[in-house]
Amino acid sequence: MEKKTRFPLPTLKASVPWNAGKMVGAKRALKEKHVWAIRFWLGSEQRVRDRALFDLALDSKLRGCDLVSLRISDIVRGGPHFSDRAISYNPT
Repeated sequence: MEKKTRFPLPTLKASVPWNAGKMVGAKRALKEKHVWAIRFWLGSEQRVRDRALFDLALDSKLRGCDLVSLRISDIVRGGPHFSDRAISYNPT
């Protein structure tokens, strides 16, 4: 009698979700003392670009993906082809 090789049947593994044990959903808003602590730290480290993006994010309430897609001409007036346009966000 010839011995047959048995291959294991594919079984479903108990996969662990990527966000298991992590906080999901909306996060709490920053408190005023935290905002000023971040502003102070960015100023003391002389991180001008990061401080400007942080202040713009708070003032405009734009999301991070919309902030990084902005161009200087979207913000600064006086360019040769500047038109009065509102900074808007891309809906998801």
